[in-house]
Amino acid sequence: MSAGNKATYVKHNNGTQIQAIGLGTYSSLGGDCERATLHAIDVGYRHIDTAFFYENEGEVGQAVRQKIAEGVIKREDIFITTKLWSHFHEPERVEYACRKTLANFKLDYVDLYLMHWPYSYVYRGDTELMPTDAKGEVELSDIDYLDTWRAMEKLVELGLTKSIGVSNFNSEQLTRLLANCKIKPIHNQIECHPALNQKKLIALCKQHNIVVTAYCPLGRPDPAKKQPSFIYDAKVQAIADKYKKSTAQVVLRYLIEIGTVPLPKSSNPKRIEENFKIFDFKLDAADHAILDTYNTGERLIKMEHAVKSKNYPFNIEF
Repeated sequence: MSAGNKATYVKHNNGTQIQAIGLGTYSSLGGDCERATLHAIDVGYRHIDTAFFYENEGEVGQAVRQKIAEGVIKREDIFITTKLWSHFHEPERVEYACRKTLANFKLDYVDLYLMHWPYSYVYRGDTELMPTDAKGEVELSDIDYLDTWRAMEKLVELGLTKSIGVSNFNSEQLTRLLANCKIKPIHNQIECHPALNQKKLIALCKQHNIVVTAYCPLGRPDPAKKQPSFIYDAKVQAIADKYKKSTAQVVLRYLIEIGTVPLPKSSNPKRIEENFKIFDFKLDAADHAILDTYNTGERLIKMEHAVKSKNYPFNIEF
C-alpha cells in the first residue's frame, strides 16, 4: 500500500471505526471467497462484508484466521460485518442465528451484525433460506422488525457482536427504529451507485450519525452490454483519464465523497487491488455534476417476492 493511497476510516456513533471501503463477498463461493479475502487483506483491506445468506461465512473466517496466524493482522485490526437472514427474525431465534454464524466463522465475535431486510419469512429450518408454499411463492411472516431489533440489542450485551445495524431500511423504517431502540444502529447498508445515488436517504442517515454502506456500488457491470452507462460512458472515461484512474475507481471515489462506504465485490485479484486505490485523488464539482446525471432511481435489487409484506422497504421514494 503506497503512502499516497492510505485508506481513510469512518467513525461510528458508538466510537468504533471502519475502513472507508470494504470487500463485498456476495455470490463468491467454492473457495473464491476465501482467496479473495486472503488477497484483500494482503492488499490492505481491513473491512470484509458477508452475510448468512451468502453461505460463505466459513470461507471469510478461514481467511481471517489464516492471516491472524501468519501475523499479518490481529483480530482487532479487521472489521467483519455479517447479517441476520429473514427467516431468523423471531426474537427467540436471533441469538441462535448469531451463534450459528460465529460457528461458521470460528470466531468469538463479529464487529457488526445487520438485520439484512426489514421483512421476514416463515421459518422452515435453518437451510430453507427462501421458504416457499405449495404455489411456489415465498412464505412471508409479519414479525415486527422492532421485536427482532430488541433481540439483536441483547447480542451486544452478550458480546457476540460489537455493534448492530440494519440493511435496506427506508426513511420511515429507520425513523421508527430510532424512536424505539435502546441501541442505535451504526449502519444502514443499501444499494447505492450513480444510477441510484440515494442522496436523500444518505442525508437522513447523516443527520442521525448512521454510516451508509453501499452495495452494488459499480452497478454490476456487464461489458458485453456496456452497462451500466456510468461505467462505460465516454464522459466518465474522460474523468478517469484526467486522474489516470479507471471508471470503476472514479465511481467508488464518487460514492465515498457523497457520504457512503462502498463495498465492491470481486474475486479478481487485480480488481480487488484496483478498487482499493481510491484514496490518492479527489473529484471536483464538475466531475460530481456529471456523475449526478446518471441518477435514474432504478434499482437492481428489487426483492419483488416480498412486495406484499407490510415491511417491504421500496414502496416509498426513499
